[in-house]
Amino acid sequence: MTLLNDDQFLKTAIAAIRTEKSALDLLIQQLDERFARACQVLLNCQGRVVVTGMGKSGLIGRKIAATFASTGTPAFFMHPGEAGHGDLGMLVRGDVLLAISNSGESDEIKTLLPVVKRLEIPLISISRDKRGMLPKSADIALTLGQSEEACPLGLAPTSSTTATLALGDALAVALVHARGFTSEDFALSHPAGALGRQLLTRVEDLMHAKSEPLPITDSSALLNEALFTMTSGRLGMTVIVDGDQKVVGVFTDGDLRRKLEQGIDLSVPIVDIMTQCPQSISKAMRASDALSVMNEKCINQLLILDENNALEGIITVHDLLQAGVK
Repeated sequence: MTLLNDDQFLKTAIAAIRTEKSALDLLIQQLDERFARACQVLLNCQGRVVVTGMGKSGLIGRKIAATFASTGTPAFFMHPGEAGHGDLGMLVRGDVLLAISNSGESDEIKTLLPVVKRLEIPLISISRDKRGMLPKSADIALTLGQSEEACPLGLAPTSSTTATLALGDALAVALVHARGFTSEDFALSHPAGALGRQLLTRVEDLMHAKSEPLPITDSSALLNEALFTMTSGRLGMTVIVDGDQKVVGVFTDGDLRRKLEQGIDLSVPIVDIMTQCPQSISKAMRASDALSVMNEKCINQLLILDENNALEGIITVHDLLQAGVK
């Protein structure tokens, strides 16, 4: 075993990355009308995009299928070895097969080709060049170019798998643009975790609504009466409304502290010390956008008003943070 020092480890890493970068540069040179045709076939697919590949190509294929599926192109991975023993039933007319083999000579994939042809399923291949049976059988043969593997033995798939993954990402990204795929569309396939909460959660999902007692104070009330409502509401504020139940102002815990420092009398009319024209938002707003408004305005609560300026709900920074919104 040859021992390397720290500098040698770093030099080895830099050399490997540069070799893989060269493979990506070569891939760019390979892009031509075949890529555009492949995008059209994938875009017009009436079924699913079925990705297959053996060994390391299969691992990359799983990632490509997952990227397609999460960006608006229905897709899944089919193991070519299992496909030859029954799983080929996953593939039906209307699908598109994206087959990956660096050499273009994967025995497991070659076994499937007669059935693919009989089903009249469009075949897109990804391989090093066009010389193998797979690219020769494909309707569209995408190529990576004759790149050098980063492995010092020139054997382990390294640069070739990096280029394959980049090509798969390029196809997925092109389809995102073609479909007009939006962040809302993306959210529908990512409902779990922080990303899903950020994209899917709306203010109306978290707000305190009229179905529960809201801290509302009549505009004719005095400060001491407003404080009772504010305390019982436990939202750190009270909303002041006129005789028509239209919002005319708010009074918060922060307002109270500032007024007490000024020696304010508790019998003062609430309308004299309330904050007029309070910040309000739509209940359809993303919860993450509501948090941004709070941060920008340096406030802890927001009102949700209807078209008549009547109170529909209240949302607080605590509600958002408790729900994991960032």
